[in-house]
Amino acid sequence: MEMEVRERQFQSATGSRPPTAQPRNHQHTFSPRDRGSILYARLRKTDRQEFLKLLGITTMNLLLAEDYLLQDYPEHITNTIRSGHSTCVRFNRTGDFLASGRVDGTVVIWDLETMGVARKLRGHSKNITSLSWSRCGRYLLSACQGWKAILWDLQDGSKHCEVRFRAPVYGAELHPMHHHQFAAALFEEQPMLVDVKEAVQGANPVEVRHILPSVEKRSDDGADTPTKEKHAKEDARHMTTAIVYTATGEHLLAGTTKGRLNVIDATTHKIIYSEKIAGGVITTLRLTESGKELLVNAQDRTIRTFKVPDLTSADLDPDTIQIPLEHKFQDLVNRLSWNHAAFSSTGEYVAASTFNNHELYIWERGHGSLVRMLEGPKEEQGVIEWHPHKPLLAACGLETGRINIWSVTSPQRWSALAPDFVEVEENVEYIEKEDEFDIHPHEEIQKRRLDAEDEDVDVLGGGGAGGGDVAPFRMPVLFNLGESDSEEEFVNVGLGTLRRKSPDDQDDGAPAGEGRPPAKKTVTQRTRTRKR
Repeated sequence: MEMEVRERQFQSATGSRPPTAQPRNHQHTFSPRDRGSILYARLRKTDRQEFLKLLGITTMNLLLAEDYLLQDYPEHITNTIRSGHSTCVRFNRTGDFLASGRVDGTVVIWDLETMGVARKLRGHSKNITSLSWSRCGRYLLSACQGWKAILWDLQDGSKHCEVRFRAPVYGAELHPMHHHQFAAALFEEQPMLVDVKEAVQGANPVEVRHILPSVEKRSDDGADTPTKEKHAKEDARHMTTAIVYTATGEHLLAGTTKGRLNVIDATTHKIIYSEKIAGGVITTLRLTESGKELLVNAQDRTIRTFKVPDLTSADLDPDTIQIPLEHKFQDLVNRLSWNHAAFSSTGEYVAASTFNNHELYIWERGHGSLVRMLEGPKEEQGVIEWHPHKPLLAACGLETGRINIWSVTSPQRWSALAPDFVEVEENVEYIEKEDEFDIHPHEEIQKRRLDAEDEDVDVLGGGGAGGGDVAPFRMPVLFNLGESDSEEEFVNVGLGTLRRKSPDDQDDGAPAGEGRPPAKKTVTQRTRTRKR
């Protein structure tokens, strides 16, 4: 009703009726925000400001109206970056850097402003399976199939702590509030909670491990011996495949091979709630930034979202915990399986990569409807991640290992370059100001220049990296070409001489000519006969 009144006000003010959205084949119910976006997009530029004023938008929001009404999910592939064969990616909390793990065990940190490599971390020898950033952005946890996890200090690129396990690591997640604790899901082993205790006087950090359960403890007091042995065998086959912290870090959410969701107390290391939520192995668990919505991807070709209750309340009763199902996302026609899934920055959308297909699916979580199918390179996409603040998606190609980035192509706005720049649709007569072209003395001009040079300019931007409760951290700048080269196309062949790397060259992290046996030269001797 309110929207119709504003449409009539607009018609009386401009003399034209704003267009309405006519559905083609089926009916749609548009929300007031959607109707406003459609009307705004179809109006002429001369009528947009009047329409926005009638909607009650303030003068400050008028300057941002173009970007505000853009959609919240990406449309087209806008960039492709590569450094080796990437298998997983992860954005930091502020969205300034993107970490990628490679097949050879190298971790690459990308600067999203320049799309260049900020740092390379070498310490693994096998495929990187998961990455996790600390809240402050200084520490990065990487896990691999080589049975170990490394906590990196990005201040100097050194290893803060290295933890070895007895099995390959499915995934590892850092505590959301500090970097001294992380949880790891292991292959055919029980999950583990690791506390890294800070050492004194430059000694190595000491790690304390706690084994977490994958199944609730049974009460077999009155059962016979065969029943107990049967239950023990069933529990031995029950493994944790995905694990994630809640928003406060007081509890852990774990998915198992039997499709069960376990809520584990991080202090007592006991399961306080368990429920079967899927018909297959749970492969991915993701939480929104608020921690109130949970995304679950399983091997039963269905992606589910759940409402997570407040687990930090003082009067929490484990018997009354309920995690209700919100939506199911699946392709009923093609029966596609999903490689990976992720929430959007606001939690309003769910994105997923498909198995044996090159398209990305985006659903709206409010109605559970499909809103977009992103097309890109003709290769299957693996791990995908959504930027924490922008409509930007990053995905790893399984065949080439390239990182493909989808985003929104925003129109050029010249008014952003200068505050006093005004866009006009036709030529207007310019009125010269009285003192615009006055000639000032040379001494006054020189004094103004010296005063401007004395001002401190912050070229890196202000603000902390992780909020007011976290110390700000800035990535040190690298000046080494070999460490900052994204495509790794150049090889140092001499003092000040570079050449492009050929496809036959191996990337082993050593300069050319070191650690490789010299190529054997074969000389074919030919005999020549002279005719006499």
